[in-house]
Amino acid sequence: MVRHDHPTPVLGALGLFTVLLGAALPLIDFFIVNVALPTIDHDLDAGPALLELVVAGYGLAYAVLLVLGGRLGDMAGRRRLFLLGIAAFGITSLACGLAPDAWTLVGARVAQGAAAALMLPQVLATIQAATSGHRRARAMSLYGATAGLSMVAGQILGGVLVAAAPLSSVFGESAGWRSVFLVNVPVAAVGLVLAARSVPETRSERPAPIDVPGTLLLAASLVTLLAPLTEGRAAGWPLWTWVSLALFPFAAAAFYRVERRADRKGLIPLVPPSLLRLDSLRRGLSLVLPFSVGFGGFMFVIAVALQQGLKLGPAASGLSMAPMAAAFFAASLAGPGLVRRYGSRVVTAGGIIQALGVVVLVITVWRDWSGLGMLGLLPGMAIAGLGQGLQLPVLFRIVLSDVPPERAGVGGGVMTTTQQAALALGVATLGSLFLSLAPGSGMRDALAVTLLVQLGAVVLTTLLSLRLPRAVA
Repeated sequence: MVRHDHPTPVLGALGLFTVLLGAALPLIDFFIVNVALPTIDHDLDAGPALLELVVAGYGLAYAVLLVLGGRLGDMAGRRRLFLLGIAAFGITSLACGLAPDAWTLVGARVAQGAAAALMLPQVLATIQAATSGHRRARAMSLYGATAGLSMVAGQILGGVLVAAAPLSSVFGESAGWRSVFLVNVPVAAVGLVLAARSVPETRSERPAPIDVPGTLLLAASLVTLLAPLTEGRAAGWPLWTWVSLALFPFAAAAFYRVERRADRKGLIPLVPPSLLRLDSLRRGLSLVLPFSVGFGGFMFVIAVALQQGLKLGPAASGLSMAPMAAAFFAASLAGPGLVRRYGSRVVTAGGIIQALGVVVLVITVWRDWSGLGMLGLLPGMAIAGLGQGLQLPVLFRIVLSDVPPERAGVGGGVMTTTQQAALALGVATLGSLFLSLAPGSGMRDALAVTLLVQLGAVVLTTLLSLRLPRAVA
């Protein structure tokens, strides 16, 4: 049993496993619905706009509240907020799985995203506050590996669950998509028990009050950008989408001015501009953004292309991601040793390898679309996954390497908000591009063009990696 009042809290092996389980759940659930969307549409008669909201409602609530979740953990205790978040995540997952109609599912997904935003920032903050030296480097590498694997594993797990439909005797044809949510309930229950026993309590020694203006303006900035980009295509680009996009730069500018003013007055804003002056954090985030935009868009587009274009079943569509997941895992295990030897140049090498994988996928799609299956996709998926696994865990380490422990919650919240907002932006932009091109150009050409756009994001990430500090703490 962990002594939660210990003056120097230590995160043991079981505690690390538990918080990483908490980190995996929100990311798995962002992607797990991709392969379930056709069955949700069929069962609930949702239509394109509501299906977009099933994905976007979760992503928006998650992205908007992440920094606030980190601040609350600094104030009230990160273990306490982690327990509250994982319990709420289990309850809202149950609500998603039992939803009788599409609008109820959308509402439950928004609540699920809010629960995830309470839970996830505590993971990074606890690692920062309760580990040091080699143990922290190892924990951060494992966090990065968990994040990347979770995003791929979500799609694989979703495909298998939709195809297996283990609850068919209870729910009939809707069992497949319901199971992708209900599977979270026992996992969250186990996580709750383990967290109560193994996660030490940490909090900021000088917790700051809630930055209400900053919170509201950050929410306004993210909503005015992500909501119209996500819903615009499906809704036919009504007037509100253009008004919202026009308001975004004003909301973002107001957010920055309010935060800078608070920082200059010696207050502690939601996202302190002084934190962004940390060279490692600023440069690391500049890579996390294009990496996550490309990754989020790719995972959504490939699920639609394989199921609707090639008519692969949900299991085959999900399992097509397995080579990417396996290669990512292998690269993540090798990453810490490579970083000790080559520093941040591992990220550059990873970008080059990922770019090669995307090129192989483009050639494969172009040359053999009609006969494309899991084996045909394997080389490109594996090469891309290898490159991604060399980048993401190292980027997470770099972003948080110089953040002081007392600001761990804020630093973790800023990073996860950037990642989550970029994932949602990738789904909105690359997803809309693909779905706009597909009716006129066909699935093959639409997928090839979208992959080439993603390739541009990979090239940008690779070039920016040359500006990273060579040594990685």
